[in-house]
Amino acid sequence: MTGASRGVGYQTSIFMAKQGCNLILHSRSNEHTKKVEEEVKALGVDAYCVQAELANHEEVVSMLDEIEAKGTQVDIIFNNAAVQIAYRTDYWNTPVEDFDMSFRINFISIATICHRLIPKMIERGFGRVINTTSGIKNEPEQAGYAASKAALDKFTKDLASRLEGTDVMINITDPGWCRTDLGGPNAPGAVESVIPGIAVGAFVDDKKSGRFLHAQNFTGMSLEDAVAKAETISANPYII
Repeated sequence: MTGASRGVGYQTSIFMAKQGCNLILHSRSNEHTKKVEEEVKALGVDAYCVQAELANHEEVVSMLDEIEAKGTQVDIIFNNAAVQIAYRTDYWNTPVEDFDMSFRINFISIATICHRLIPKMIERGFGRVINTTSGIKNEPEQAGYAASKAALDKFTKDLASRLEGTDVMINITDPGWCRTDLGGPNAPGAVESVIPGIAVGAFVDDKKSGRFLHAQNFTGMSLEDAVAKAETISANPYII
C-alpha cells in the first residue's frame, strides 16, 4: 500500500486489515506509518513498513529490493500515493518541474512497481493490482497532475490487455474528490466514503481486467454487494 500513512491510503489499509490481509505499508518515512502499523496489527494481521521517496527512482528500486529480500509474497498491489503540485492560474506558464515531479510520483514509480511485481504474480497464477486515478478534467491549471493520471490510465489499460482472462487482474479506481491533504478541505466527500469501493478491485474474481471503478458508486455497500456490482461493469477496453 503506497501512501499508507494518511487519507485514502490509511482508510484502505485499515479496511484491508479488517478483511484479514497482511500489509506492507509505504510512506516517505517509516515514522509516518508507525500509527497505522500499530492499528492494523491490533486487528490481528502482520504488517511492516517500508519507505521511499517515490520521486526518486533509486529509492523505489531499493524499497522493492527490501521487500524481495524479506521473501514477502505480494498478492495485492495498491498504488495509491500521488502528488498534486500546484493550481496554476497562469497555466500557459506551467513550469516543466510540475510535469517532471508529477510523472515521477504519479506514473513512473507505479510503472516500476508493476513491472517488478506483476511478473511474480503471473508465475504464481494469482494477483490483484489497483491503480488509483483521478476524475479531473478540463483543468489545465493542474496540467502536470492530470497528464500523469492520464498516462497511468493508458498504462493500466495496456497491461489489462495482456492480463485479461487470467487470475492476475489489474483495474483502476477513482476515489472521487475527498477531503484529504491532496483533495483539500473544500472537497465534497469525506475520506471514509471511499470504502469499500476503493478496494473492490482486490476482491473481484472473474478474471476480467481493465475496469474503471468509481469508489463513490459503492459508498455504504457491503463488500459482498460491492463486488457483485463491480463484476457487472464492463471491463477492458474501458472508456477514460
